[in-house]
Amino acid sequence: MQPQTRDQILPGIAALHHTSPVVWQVSDGLTDYPQAVNRMEREAAAIATGNAPERVWLLEHPPIYTAGTSANAADLVDALRFPVHHTGRGGQYTYHGPGQRVAYVMLDLTRRSQDVRAFVAALEQWIIATLAAFNVTGERREDRVGVWVRRPEQGLTVEDKIAAIGIRVRRWVTFHGISINVEPELEHFSGIVPCGVAGHAATSLVDLGLPVTMDDVDIALKEQFAEIFGPVETI
Repeated sequence: MQPQTRDQILPGIAALHHTSPVVWQVSDGLTDYPQAVNRMEREAAAIATGNAPERVWLLEHPPIYTAGTSANAADLVDALRFPVHHTGRGGQYTYHGPGQRVAYVMLDLTRRSQDVRAFVAALEQWIIATLAAFNVTGERREDRVGVWVRRPEQGLTVEDKIAAIGIRVRRWVTFHGISINVEPELEHFSGIVPCGVAGHAATSLVDLGLPVTMDDVDIALKEQFAEIFGPVETI
């Protein structure tokens, strides 16, 4: 049997919508990565036992490289540049740092749809809809993880990565999530081969010429999340 394409998976997104509000939290400043992972582990366990509400947690990290479960050591180009954290999320190497909005998504798929591929497609759609709020066309690629934008001014075939996705699911509760480049230092991506995809650069909303702030992106993320996954409740 041939694996399903994203277009075949997309109809399953609708089943992920739920009417119960999801807690929406935004942290100021920079959050230590191990601290964030420890908190996600606790939150996901509590959600799985019904002792905590579903949650979306928006934050920024200090400059780090993270290695997912499929990371190839050869893709760590400069191991001494920033701290490297090995983590249980799917995917390969990625960069996090100031100016990049990270959204950790802790949802109970037993309340929604136990379809992990549809959940990943929904995260992609969430990013694409958020970018569209700023008139940026984000696109999926079957052979590449993340969300991409065409750069015709640099060449007809040039595409840059603007957002990454890496998740983990335990007891049908999701954690880890997405990152969108708002205004990070793009040169920092040169210390890795992001997500194992060579030959493509990273871009950001500001790099595309848009005077967008983190608050602007947070507003769009919140609106589009509600459209796809259901209502949110800010704390």
